[in-house]
Amino acid sequence: DDAPHTLGVGIMLSPLAQKALIAWEPYGPRLMTATFKTKNPKIKLNFIQCYSPTETSSAEEKDEFYGLLNQVTSKFSKRDVLIVSGDLNAKVGSDNRGHEQIMGCHGIGDDNDNGDRLMNFCSTNKLVIGGTLFPHKYINKVTWISPDDKTENQIDHICIARKFRSTLQDVKVMRSATR
Repeated sequence: DDAPHTLGVGIMLSPLAQKALIAWEPYGPRLMTATFKTKNPKIKLNFIQCYSPTETSSAEEKDEFYGLLNQVTSKFSKRDVLIVSGDLNAKVGSDNRGHEQIMGCHGIGDDNDNGDRLMNFCSTNKLVIGGTLFPHKYINKVTWISPDDKTENQIDHICIARKFRSTLQDVKVMRSATR
């Protein structure tokens, strides 16, 4: 149609990942899942790609998104690897006091409402926020820069099931070709 497209998620897969893909399913314009075979036939990798409402969205819209995310997450077996990734519009900051089980101290800035929601989601679902676990230069933590280059944030995240945290070797933002 001729309407502007403002929402949507997707993933790009290497040929190897394409061969491992078992299934994928969209859940509206903000969520999709993909399930992959792993080397261990008893364990699957379940991947959820997200585009969360922005910080200025209504509490109702954010509640609806996290309600759906929790519903989708609950469909997967706890024995399988779970990764939740995407533009979560969530600032979690670097102060992990009281949140040591779900994040490290290598985030940037201060948390916001979406960050609190993400931390609650991760706590409920036993996930860790990967980008906060590894020390990197500031530029390798920033995932969004405002059009006027004055505001920088870490709002895109990769979260992994806590029991598989040791399989996460690093999370680092790669600077774009235009920066």
